[in-house]
Amino acid sequence: MEKVIRIGTRESQLALWQAHQVNNLLTAQGYRTELVPIKSEGDIDLVTPLYEIGVQGIFTKSLDLALLNNRIDIAVHSFKDVPTQLPPQIVHAAILERGPVKDLLVYKTTTDFLDQPDYVANIATSSVRRKAQWLRKYPHHQLHNLRGNVNTRLRKLAEENWDGAIFAVAGLERIQVRPATSIDLDWMLPAPAQGAVVAVCREDDTFCREACAPFNHADTALATQIERAFLRTLMGGCTTPISAYAQIINSTLHFSGELCSLDGSKFFSISREVPLDEATGLGEAAAHEIMAQGGAEIVAQIRNVK
Repeated sequence: MEKVIRIGTRESQLALWQAHQVNNLLTAQGYRTELVPIKSEGDIDLVTPLYEIGVQGIFTKSLDLALLNNRIDIAVHSFKDVPTQLPPQIVHAAILERGPVKDLLVYKTTTDFLDQPDYVANIATSSVRRKAQWLRKYPHHQLHNLRGNVNTRLRKLAEENWDGAIFAVAGLERIQVRPATSIDLDWMLPAPAQGAVVAVCREDDTFCREACAPFNHADTALATQIERAFLRTLMGGCTTPISAYAQIINSTLHFSGELCSLDGSKFFSISREVPLDEATGLGEAAAHEIMAQGGAEIVAQIRNVK
């Protein structure tokens, strides 16, 4: 009997969209597939801020366990949710071509408040990275915790007395729910691997590794590897405001990275351009440079807060 590849996914609309991309890429090659929805801890507890939960891989752990227990053959994740250290026996099978990387602000009625220095706006996000970058630019604004999948967060924004909320462009556009009342935050540096989707499988599963290999996107794989190396070297997770973006333009790798204090008042940033053949190790080198500039102090402070 021909093998059916069981694709594990979270149950949110966005997670299912991502799983369907992998499903379509596999079926286009003639493979038989089946989607297996699985609940994650991050979907069950929608109240506690992520940085208080403090669990690496809160959105990926349930799928990884299903993979290791042989309930599924492939797990599909938003790459930015995946810890930089994969569980033993699990490997990247393919990193899909990257989508939009930016963040955006969904606002209630107007963005006039952004130009009013005395107005205390109420902005919602659960991301410590987005909070820190927002407070750096608007230190007088009030930040609120906002958890849940994309649709839940949009609904909560409509219900609460907030001026706006911050989302990833990719999340809203992929499921076609981006409101007209939204603007790209061109000044906000994204999370490492934001906008990328990864399929993982068991290390010893040669069949699935070979099935996924043709749609591994080399440029996205290299860029996200550098961003995640930067994150890993700074020993960051969802509790540390770390941003990184690498892109390849005309055989040159352009990298920007940043580490912020939780309130955005202190930050260290770095930008580098190197030929593609010299890009290996760039993420680690950039992180060490930021630590030497004084970033190590921010990392230590955040650890103490935890």
